[in-house]
Amino acid sequence: MRRKVVLLLSLNEKNAFDNMMHSKLLHDMKKRKVSRLLLKFVKNFLRNQRITITIDDYMMMKCSMNINISQNSLLSLILYLFYNANLLKVYNNIKLRINFINFVNDINILIYKEFIKCNCRVLNEIYDRCKQWSKMHDIKFLMTKHKLIHFTRTFKWFNMKVDVKLTRHQINLKLNIRVLKVQLNFKLKWVIHMHHVKTKLVIKQKIMQIIIEFTWDSSITMSKQIYFMMTRSLLSHKVIIWYTL
Repeated sequence: MRRKVVLLLSLNEKNAFDNMMHSKLLHDMKKRKVSRLLLKFVKNFLRNQRITITIDDYMMMKCSMNINISQNSLLSLILYLFYNANLLKVYNNIKLRINFINFVNDINILIYKEFIKCNCRVLNEIYDRCKQWSKMHDIKFLMTKHKLIHFTRTFKWFNMKVDVKLTRHQINLKLNIRVLKVQLNFKLKWVIHMHHVKTKLVIKQKIMQIIIEFTWDSSITMSKQIYFMMTRSLLSHKVIIWYTL
């Protein structure tokens, strides 16, 4: 069995929601055979948006917003998946060992072959196509936020320090990278991610302790006992009744 090395390039789009073109979005949704009723709903959602600003007791009158799409709406995240759908469909190719991992404006290109140089060559070709797609959809990539990493279990067999040039810009190599809030290590070890999770847990536990002491003048240990003995047992008992209703 041949040893393989994986290349991951994480791209970041500049002002993704602000640059979204309504006509392109509706066209992409039509291509995905979205019903006319939903298309009409989305069209009305994208136009005539209004905002009200409140400061203490003062409330300003409603005024129109001239933005492409609201980033605060949950629907906006779904719409952006339609906006990026063509990119995923064209460049996801299992035979060529290329995968796109995408969530809203975070695009990750995954290439896995026998040699790092092959991965770099294929990546340059794909990135050129991505640039063409970005021009058609009025999207700009932030070169300074691009992140590159090589993955392999047999890292001694490969030159893991190979950088990549994309459109004459040098992309520096990373030993650790975050993809969708998951910390990935070039050796495919979970130590970095576990350390990150434990650090966040300690911070959240301290915040919870402050809230509990301030509100109920109790400790976390005592609060846990109350939760398991009363709250959780009550919920477990009632859920059977709610389920049968």
